[in-house]
Amino acid sequence: MKTWVSAPFGAKGRQSLLRGVLALALLGVLVWALPIRRPGEQGPHHTEPAPALDPFEKAGVTELKEGQRGPAFRVATLDGGEATLDTWKGKVVILNFWATWCTPCTVEMPSLERIWRAYRDRGLVVVGVSVDRGAPRALIDPYLKHLDLTFPILVDPHMETANSWKVPGVPATFVIRPGGEVAGMVIGLREWDSKEMRALLDSLLSQAHAHGT
Repeated sequence: MKTWVSAPFGAKGRQSLLRGVLALALLGVLVWALPIRRPGEQGPHHTEPAPALDPFEKAGVTELKEGQRGPAFRVATLDGGEATLDTWKGKVVILNFWATWCTPCTVEMPSLERIWRAYRDRGLVVVGVSVDRGAPRALIDPYLKHLDLTFPILVDPHMETANSWKVPGVPATFVIRPGGEVAGMVIGLREWDSKEMRALLDSLLSQAHAHGT
């Protein structure tokens, strides 16, 4: 299975490490002194118009190469059951890893709820995976009630699923096509019901319906 996280570097000697740190510091100064080229931008002497951003770029979602699949999982639900990706087979899935202590998670939760309510009848499901240690119901239940969240919530108290998906931090969200292929990922918060995000989801849902899923 392909992965989207690279392996850590090996250990080096003290002198090599010091030289490496100094070199990186110098490189950092040089990089920050240069203009940053964002997606779609051209060089200063380029006269052709910049190419239009695709729906993933407009929505702030990192598109993955075709064929990327996330690891299988079996995660507990809040009511004591279990769920896998096959639970929502045939749907576009927004798989969101979050925690009650994560402020950016709390900020984006209302937009996840809004997109869930707006698109669930069209074949989209939002699935939240709590990584709160120990899955404390006394903490999670009031949190969900306070934000009026109704989309499915799973609990990953030992972060086994989060680690298998190489989640570097929360919030982290994966956009999954029907059948389990991961179309894109987001690290950090997004406005999930923005015009740009709706355009991306409309496109994914249209593709899914065109393939009869």
